[in-house]
Amino acid sequence: MSSAALAQPVTAPDSDASEDVLEEVVVTGFRQSLEAALDLKRDSVGAVDAIFAEDIADFPDSNLAESLQRIPGVTITRDSGEGREISVRGLSGEFTRVRVNGIESVAATGGEGGPNRGRSFDFNVFASELFNQLVVHKTASANLDEGSLGAVVDLNTGRPLQYEEGTTFVVSGEAQFNELSEDWGPRAAALWSHNAGNWGLSLSAAYSDNTTDELGQNTVRWAQAQFANVMGVDCPANPTDANCAEVANAFHTRIPRYGLIQYDRERLGLTGSLQFAPSDDTTITLDALYSQYDASRAEKWGEVLMRGNERFMTVTDYIYDSATNNIPYLTMDNAWVRNENFEKAWTTDFYQVGLDLEHHFSDNFSGNLLVGTSQSELDFKHEITFMYDDRDYNNFLVDYRDDQFPTIAFNGPDVTDATNFQLTELRDRPTNTKHGFDTVAGDIVWDFHENFSIEAGVSWKEFSFDTIGYRRDTGVCAAGLYECDTDGDGVDDLVGVPATPEMSEIYTFNDTMGPGSTQSWVIPSLDAWIDYFDLYNLPANLDQGGTSEVTEENLGAFVQLNGDVDLGSMRLRFDVGVRYVETDQSSSGYNSGTWVTVDRDPYDDVLPALNLALDITPDLVWRFSAAEVMTRPGLGNLSPGGSVDPFNYRVSYDNPYLDPTRATSFDTSLEWYFADEAVLSFAYFYKDIESRPIGSEREGTYASTGLPLDLLNPTSPAGQCPECMPWTISSIDNGPGGDLDGFEIAFQMPFSVMTENVPFLSDLGVIANYTYVDSSVDYTFGSDIVTERLFGLSNDSWNATLYYERDTFNARISASYRDEYLTGTSGNSNRFEGYAATTYVDFSAGWDMTESLTILLEAQNLTDEYQDRWTDIDARRRYEYDHTGRIYKMGLRYQF
Repeated sequence: MSSAALAQPVTAPDSDASEDVLEEVVVTGFRQSLEAALDLKRDSVGAVDAIFAEDIADFPDSNLAESLQRIPGVTITRDSGEGREISVRGLSGEFTRVRVNGIESVAATGGEGGPNRGRSFDFNVFASELFNQLVVHKTASANLDEGSLGAVVDLNTGRPLQYEEGTTFVVSGEAQFNELSEDWGPRAAALWSHNAGNWGLSLSAAYSDNTTDELGQNTVRWAQAQFANVMGVDCPANPTDANCAEVANAFHTRIPRYGLIQYDRERLGLTGSLQFAPSDDTTITLDALYSQYDASRAEKWGEVLMRGNERFMTVTDYIYDSATNNIPYLTMDNAWVRNENFEKAWTTDFYQVGLDLEHHFSDNFSGNLLVGTSQSELDFKHEITFMYDDRDYNNFLVDYRDDQFPTIAFNGPDVTDATNFQLTELRDRPTNTKHGFDTVAGDIVWDFHENFSIEAGVSWKEFSFDTIGYRRDTGVCAAGLYECDTDGDGVDDLVGVPATPEMSEIYTFNDTMGPGSTQSWVIPSLDAWIDYFDLYNLPANLDQGGTSEVTEENLGAFVQLNGDVDLGSMRLRFDVGVRYVETDQSSSGYNSGTWVTVDRDPYDDVLPALNLALDITPDLVWRFSAAEVMTRPGLGNLSPGGSVDPFNYRVSYDNPYLDPTRATSFDTSLEWYFADEAVLSFAYFYKDIESRPIGSEREGTYASTGLPLDLLNPTSPAGQCPECMPWTISSIDNGPGGDLDGFEIAFQMPFSVMTENVPFLSDLGVIANYTYVDSSVDYTFGSDIVTERLFGLSNDSWNATLYYERDTFNARISASYRDEYLTGTSGNSNRFEGYAATTYVDFSAGWDMTESLTILLEAQNLTDEYQDRWTDIDARRRYEYDHTGRIYKMGLRYQF
């Protein structure tokens, strides 16, 4: 199935970003745009899906990820309600390669979980208006870049010779409103293009600025620990007491809290393309793309920090749930109340320049040369947290029996009174991460027979990855930032700087909470405390675990035979070939405080590929594909060192000798094009994953790692008590693979096929698809091997769109569903964590007031879907439950 948006004249991409079987399709509306994408799918030899959108503001989505989710088998991960990365047929973004105008690129940004230090592509860096064609290649061929198990995704910007001769100018503007933040934000785009016949120039720009509030509650996982006292019994002195043992062995919320996450996002995108065609045989294209994504994430929490501090706390009452081994209800004295104000701000600057030269030496011999460079720089200017503590708070209650809207109540001293708190800790963690790509590729095509051709080519790519981090994490007393020993006896009498109303602000949570929950609490004022400590002039220590470099050089070559022959009444199209690639990697990082560089021996891969497309009838196409494929290991895992997390008692080791994930891939489909603009198709796919990097975890002591104690932040739980809890020690090594298989069903049809002359009904149409995928791979937890699906894989996903188009009015409503999926192995004796299923519903409409002026109306997340995160695959303990609200957009588009 193909998905598309409104478009004007569209041509197939000029490079091997897709197979150039579609010379030109002139379309003027949504249905014609769908047909153009459907023709590209039908005429391709491999499995291809596409979205066409040549004009500005045709996609109803916030960014490219949300546009791509309309394609069968594509699901997205969201960051504070907005799409960020994609998975294709169950394989996450690490297994997908992305090319921008034919050049492989990585765009990396920040958000939940910190900076992107891997190979996955953050699509939210770009506004969708900058691109006129998205093509997803789901099967491999020899002439496609290696490195993908999931898909190769081509993002193509507009080129001037694709437009009608003369000058085209389109401008659009929208106002966007989020119902939770109550923020109005602008969104604007413009396109100018001039086609003079043998040369052309096009320029486009897109800008948006918006604020999103994410409101809800969070436990930061559940954990087991011994408390100081349970029901009046001293537990360290009486560990076998029934209540002490039951509470210690059960799971409790680590950091129960309500709060706000507020995102500010500002995007600026610019594209330019200059084309020169001195003759019918030669076209020279210079493409340039720049995008700047400025964002900040603020968090305001009122919480109890049980994590690592249970040994000081008294449980006065509790309820035990034997079915889940949870303690959902607790009342406590001596609770460690912590109110946080957090903010991180970052900028992603992405640029790419590419030169594409195509020349036909004769009627049957042509060549192509592509040279380009791209860079994505992610700069976290600051990541600040200030913390107010009251470490002996009495009469605290937490009740997670309703784990969507729990009761979290501070029933003791007033938590809105700043004088009850002391500022104990501050953090700042600036980082910088750069991804760079340089590419030179050339290929030739020889049509040696009317039914056959040979392609051959070579490519050189150099990839660089550099990341560095710093930390200003400290306790104010330990660092001497405040005199906490008020009587001079050598023992601190305070835990921090006494808070005052002038240095504070009151936050009120204005959303659904459990009955009796505390709605308001005091938090530190960021600006006031930054000035008080002169934060940015405090010394910043190098974060050795977050500092590494990788350089990778790839040299490849391919040869491919293409054919188009008749078999009786049937037509067979095929490509068969082989790609060879050599990979040379060098990795550097800190190992036990020493900078280490590892230059590993080069490794190579031979990757044969076959694609068949049999036109059984003019309307029925059967496809079959087989290939050897590979994905290189994640960049953040290639450091010779590792990292220590003293707040969560975790040590993680990386491995510079990781091998690629390698697999044998098979794909077959049957597609019935039963009417114009219509298709019904079924595809089955299978991957035999031969090997992959595999993580393992064990529990142990910090001493068993041999790492020095000075790596532990002195104010962290582990810094204060290194062996008070078992450490989770994880490593990653080359391991066995597994398998993955699934199927897709797609359906697309205008209702006019059945109701050609029926008013209203003949102007309707439907697009729908369903994907099922499953996998089986092994994960290691200590001595246990657990078989589960791959991270990022949803068993079930579907998309559906009902559209209406007639004369001057069009409208469509779309729904996208993805089943639950895993995101990691979790921690604190929980096995795996992930997100529950979601369904997002969007609407868009346009009314052409004149031939040039269109009114636009859009709405996203109409059902106000909640993000539901859990930890432990069996107990499904609530990790996070929050929402971002509905978004409404209104605007105009004018074409000159």
